Amino acid sequence: MSRRRLWLVGGAVVALALLLAFPLRDVLNRTVIVPLAYFLWVLGVFYQAMPQLIWWVLALLVAMILVAGSLAPGERYARRRILKSAAIHGQVEGLAQAIEKGRRGIYFRWIVANRLGKLAHKILVQREGNPQRSVFAPLVGADWQPSSALQSYLETGLHGSFSDYPASERTGAPAASPLDLDIEEAVRFLESKLEAVRDRYR
Repeated sequence: MSRRRLWLVGGAVVALALLLAFPLRDVLNRTVIVPLAYFLWVLGVFYQAMPQLIWWVLALLVAMILVAGSLAPGERYARRRILKSAAIHGQVEGLAQAIEKGRRGIYFRWIVANRLGKLAHKILVQREGNPQRSVFAPLVGADWQPSSALQSYLETGLHGSFSDYPASERTGAPAASPLDLDIEEAVRFLESKLEAVRDRYR
């Protein structure tokens, strides 16, 4: 908006106020002037009734607060929180913990089977010298004769999911699954295959 328009608008507002001042003088007197005058009179009475010492004390307190605020440092630093570092577990320790928790439910049994299934896949990759072997391929190969239950256990861990074997809605017990295999059988089999790989590269 240009300066000329501002002057025109301001002049119009002043003119309108002057035109309305006379007809509305009684309304303004009752609603604004009289209440304001009464409020100022009450403040004056209150001020005179209070001892002068109290006003000096209040003024001194306000001055002290202002001075303290100006002297306070501009930035305040919160205390550093000492964060406890989470324990870092290696693969062997994590597998041992999963085995220990395996009795609690199907999830931990699947975790163990998954780790052992991945290990079986790595052994087959080394034995075949084929790094392109798909992780989704069946765990079969030359001189690889696990029992059908063990084969199903390793492949369920590698390719399957614990959610494929939900607990019974009636009893709450986990459903029978290939993950119920004794872990020691899988460990003994994989150890024998690892030893064969080591002997080959000696």
